[in-house]
Amino acid sequence: MDSGTCRCGHRAPRGAPSAAEERFRGLLEAAPDAMVIVDDTGTIRLVNAQTEALFGYRREELLGHPVELLVPGRFHAHHTEHRNGYAHNQQVRPMGAGLDLYGLRKDGTEFPVEISLSPLETTDGLLVSAAVRDVSERKAAEERFRGLLEAAPDAMVIVDDTGTIRLVNAQTEALFGYRREELLGHPVELLVPGRFHAHHTEHRNGYAHNQQVRPMGAGLDLYGLRKDGTEFPVEISLSPLETTDGLLVSAAVRDVSERKAAEERINELAALVESSQDAILAKTLDGRITYWNAAAQRLYGFTADEVLGRHVSMLAPPTTKHEITALLKRLRRGEKVEHFETLRLTRSGALLDVDVTLWPTRAADGAVVGACAIVRDISDRKRAEAELTELYEQQRHIALTLQRSLTGTPPAIPGLATASRYRPATQGAGVGGDWFDLIPLGAGRVGVLIGDVMGRGLEAAAVMGQLRSAAHALAKTGLQPRQLMQAMDTVVADLDVPDQLVTCCYLVIAADTGEVTVCSAGHLPVLVAVPGARTRTLPAPVNAPLGVGGVIYEQCCSSIEPGATLVLYTDGLIETPGTDIEEKLAQLVATLDELPAAVPELETAADHVLSTLLPDADGHDDVTLLLTQLPAAPLATATTQLPSAPESVPTGRAFLARALDTWGCAGASDEALLLLSEILTNAVLHADGPIRVQVCRTDTDLTVEISDRSPHLPQPRLAAQDEESGRGLLLVRALADDWGVRPMDQGKTTWFSLKL
Repeated sequence: MDSGTCRCGHRAPRGAPSAAEERFRGLLEAAPDAMVIVDDTGTIRLVNAQTEALFGYRREELLGHPVELLVPGRFHAHHTEHRNGYAHNQQVRPMGAGLDLYGLRKDGTEFPVEISLSPLETTDGLLVSAAVRDVSERKAAEERFRGLLEAAPDAMVIVDDTGTIRLVNAQTEALFGYRREELLGHPVELLVPGRFHAHHTEHRNGYAHNQQVRPMGAGLDLYGLRKDGTEFPVEISLSPLETTDGLLVSAAVRDVSERKAAEERINELAALVESSQDAILAKTLDGRITYWNAAAQRLYGFTADEVLGRHVSMLAPPTTKHEITALLKRLRRGEKVEHFETLRLTRSGALLDVDVTLWPTRAADGAVVGACAIVRDISDRKRAEAELTELYEQQRHIALTLQRSLTGTPPAIPGLATASRYRPATQGAGVGGDWFDLIPLGAGRVGVLIGDVMGRGLEAAAVMGQLRSAAHALAKTGLQPRQLMQAMDTVVADLDVPDQLVTCCYLVIAADTGEVTVCSAGHLPVLVAVPGARTRTLPAPVNAPLGVGGVIYEQCCSSIEPGATLVLYTDGLIETPGTDIEEKLAQLVATLDELPAAVPELETAADHVLSTLLPDADGHDDVTLLLTQLPAAPLATATTQLPSAPESVPTGRAFLARALDTWGCAGASDEALLLLSEILTNAVLHADGPIRVQVCRTDTDLTVEISDRSPHLPQPRLAAQDEESGRGLLLVRALADDWGVRPMDQGKTTWFSLKL
């Protein structure tokens, strides 16, 4: 540096610096902030020691260099624009007002700064003085403040003395439905319902003259306004904040909708208690009465002044005073006593039959501190009960007699071992809607039906009787289970009995194939108990109960092991008070698992199941239990398939003749061959092939089945003298011991049986 250049970088006249220059340099060095003086090209002309300390450069590393040396690279473009703009708008002002400014140290680290700009007119032209202050600590403090603000459980709204929102937290966004940028810079009245705007401004101005931490609008109902226009009750706590920018007011806003609703409910409950028709009283744990409503005065005859503070035993006759002590002990243990029926004493000395419900009252920590009681006069009910007891017994006898006549006694079916039990309900008239039926379908098939009309009384029994009769008649037509259930759904709908739920399950057992076809309309699952194996559920599609309408019922066919027992039951067996239905069903399965070895006879097994699942005589709905053991398979079977052609008739006759000869059934040969010829001829003439012929023989019967693809069901009719057809089924009807037609998904099966 030559002798004409000062240490600060200014060109000075030859000779010693003037006194003014010395004072300027002294002021520059004494400034508390880093001072950077640049010319109109942005070149650094003067810095002070604070600049060296703040940015980490030596003075000679800065002088003569662009001021952008001290600015992070990402701001260079905008910084040049702002600097050039300042040259046309020279005034003392902060730089980048509203922006976050950063400085760049020599070591590459950035730090937040505040910059104040001042123009300096000199003989060398315009210079700009920039006072740079490190605001890292202040920024950190602001971040901590913002963190505390965001962590606050309430919505925090900070406004200035003009009511303009300066800061909000995330809870404010969530509570009012605005985004943060939609609130900042707007009047706080944006969050206040319009009808409160005028008063709100007055209250806000008043707070400026009486600054203290206090609730806002004490004694008033305050409301907030969400962005969607809805209002909600709030509590607001105000706190003054003195800042360098002036007074700010912090408002903590809390939504008190739930509390307001709770207060309203409490007021409603208080009104209900006082207007209740039941006597309501409260007492301490030592039995002293602390509350007495108007109904209690009407019931007992004592006014509140006469009983408050006295012991509750004053209301009990001498013979029941021990009950008071026992009840207070239970309340101290936190027990609730419901519908305790006893006698109480009125002011006149009369005895009342009452129903008392007591429950403990608790403090905030859960400790029992007292008790409340609801007392109802049941004198009229007691008299009515006494009068009705005898009538109930008469009705029960009549109802059970009616139900037994409606259910009837299912016929004994040869080869099918069964055991059934029915227990009427133990409450009311006892009559219910349970029924079951065993239906011989012929051709070695048996229909098993169980149903339950939910509810009790004569109406349920009457519906049950109609449904049982309808189901029995439909089953005799040979309908498949799903077809029968579809028809029963229509029957229930036609009965037009409101609020009547009907469940039903229909099984067809085929002894020749060992198959069970089942369709269930919302009934409980059928269980299969097999000796030496675990009890399992019979597969069945899930279908809606009867009467729902619009339901397409489905069925399922399963092969069942010889000797297996099907267990059918109604809900009274496993739905008992105080027990879980799944647990009771598991208990039933476990009981059945023990049966094959412990109780082999079905009758004994049925008794064992009932005594295990329903050990108590009382407390159950009507119960039906049916155990059905699969019949033995036929001694012999034979099957052939024939085309739908005339020659199939003699072929079928030859097939049957061989089978009968092999089985030693020649005695039934003539009638069997004649009947087969008639049915086969009808199938050839009117049906589609192929035609299937199956022959089964048991100890007592011979059954022949002819299946074809025609859905038309033949009906016996009287043929005219000149007709050549129409006599075949009449012949079958006359000669066969039993016969029928069974519809199938694809066609039908016509069958006949002959006794051997």
